Amino acid sequence: MSNLPELTPGYAQVPSGHIASVVTFLEMTSPPEPRGAVREPVPYRLERMRAADLTRYRDLFRAVGAPWLWFSRLRLPPEALALVLGDADVEAYAVCEGAQDIGLLELDFRVPDECELAYFGLVADRVGQGLGRGLMREVLTRAWHRPIRRLHVHTCTLDHPQALAFYQRAGFTPYRRAVEVAPDPRLTGDLPRTAGAQVPLLADH
Repeated sequence: MSNLPELTPGYAQVPSGHIASVVTFLEMTSPPEPRGAVREPVPYRLERMRAADLTRYRDLFRAVGAPWLWFSRLRLPPEALALVLGDADVEAYAVCEGAQDIGLLELDFRVPDECELAYFGLVADRVGQGLGRGLMREVLTRAWHRPIRRLHVHTCTLDHPQALAFYQRAGFTPYRRAVEVAPDPRLTGDLPRTAGAQVPLLADH
């Protein structure tokens, strides 16, 4: 990632049928100090998803990520995604409330001494209810339980408007910014054309 070409000042044309976002990369190199009193147990549970849970994982990825145009896991062939979920160093969890899946949490330990918070989110009707704070405590506990030296995450301007501030409050520090251009997932069939209504669909331009 460090060898990306640098952009020059000014505007650049985004190719037809593509989307663009500004990506901010964040990290922490030690567990943050606990803040405040111990909270009550959260009203949900985490269920590990593995290779056999491919359909459940894809459905949950769409449910959580469609409003923000998440697409990367949807473009992986099933056999490639099954290998990811089956890896002992990838911990993918469904956040469950009763019989309903309401969120996704994925930790990737495949790089030695590191953990990437690869995916973190709740379905739309659970956002803004304070559930994310408890879920982030789970992230920090599970990530730093392993002997890592670095926990990192990235977010972009297509994500929830509060995502960047949320990660910073959790103890992450921004260290790099980049621009990502990708085919619009609503035009490739990865997501319905109604997804991400806040991002104009420029299908005919």
